[in-house]
Amino acid sequence: MACDLWLVPLVDVLCHSPDNPFAEEIAAYDKVLGESGLPPVPVFGYMPGLSGDVAPVAGFDYDALHFLRRAYLLHLCGLPVTPVDELRGDYEQLLEMFESAAQQSHLVWHYDHAGAYVPVDFAAPLSSDELMEGGGPLGSSHGLLRELQTVAPALGIDPVNPPAAPAPPSRPTSLEEPAATTPYEDGPFARERHVWLGLHAAATRSLGQGSMIVFS
Repeated sequence: MACDLWLVPLVDVLCHSPDNPFAEEIAAYDKVLGESGLPPVPVFGYMPGLSGDVAPVAGFDYDALHFLRRAYLLHLCGLPVTPVDELRGDYEQLLEMFESAAQQSHLVWHYDHAGAYVPVDFAAPLSSDELMEGGGPLGSSHGLLRELQTVAPALGIDPVNPPAAPAPPSRPTSLEEPAATTPYEDGPFARERHVWLGLHAAATRSLGQGSMIVFS
């Protein structure tokens, strides 16, 4: 199943527009951020070369995302990071055994095909009844990037100088269709690395451009 990541530039031409399709979501994020003593979702003035256009940044297979989350949980809990061919019961056991650790992770504790990462730094994903009924926990782009850098060596990736990210999808993909991705590289962690590179590209651009990351 396909999973797409999109960047939403947090520029005034989009966020202050009466037609902003993300207005309700941003208002909900501002509320939970404020209740946690954090600043609201930042909105930036227009800069040449940056518009309010929403664009895809990465695409990958839904199962591959869980492969990466499994690897991160294993690494976080001090267990050997071993490759697998398919998701089995050990991933569910990890989530149950280390639930508190999982709930503190921006990479792991996040709804797919909903929810967002915003360029505001906070330690653990934020949640409220309103968010959990809709898009799920709110993640931090800073926190996501830190966790990606933490697990990178276990996947054979240099977090300081990672390989180039795969090209983003040329069109939106639906949940039911296969992910439109380039062929995986060779190696035991090929699927985890593919997702890592896509998420890393999204997180770094989110922070560099002042964008929100959304799943679709």
